[in-house]
Amino acid sequence: MVSSIDLFEAITRKAYRYTSRSTSDVIDLHPFDRHNIHEKLPKNVRRLFDDGHFSQATFEAVKYIDKKVKKLSKIRKSGYQLIMIAFNETSPLVKLTDLTTTSEVDEQQGYKFLFAGAVMAIRNPRGHEVAVHE
Repeated sequence: MVSSIDLFEAITRKAYRYTSRSTSDVIDLHPFDRHNIHEKLPKNVRRLFDDGHFSQATFEAVKYIDKKVKKLSKIRKSGYQLIMIAFNETSPLVKLTDLTTTSEVDEQQGYKFLFAGAVMAIRNPRGHEVAVHE
């Protein structure tokens, strides 16, 4: 049985077919660029990724997002509380859309939940727990 994550990944890997780039252009791109990963992530995130430390690269990227949202919103909290306040669709401190249509409100709310989930699932456990290797 194919999971929804596997299905989503399969779709995103084929998305280049619907762009103006040729297949050879996409193949020659760095994996960050192929997967539309934001270029402003810190250089250490790409270095960790290139060295095969994908989990640590993801952890560092989520920590960067948390710090960036904290700076943009001027909120002293971090993690879930920060994200829920900063991206609140009724009075956001970090406004991603004009919030004039239902779709724009949904997009704002969607990113709020994506980022909140990321800090809860990726940053918090790894930032507060000790890794035990047996």
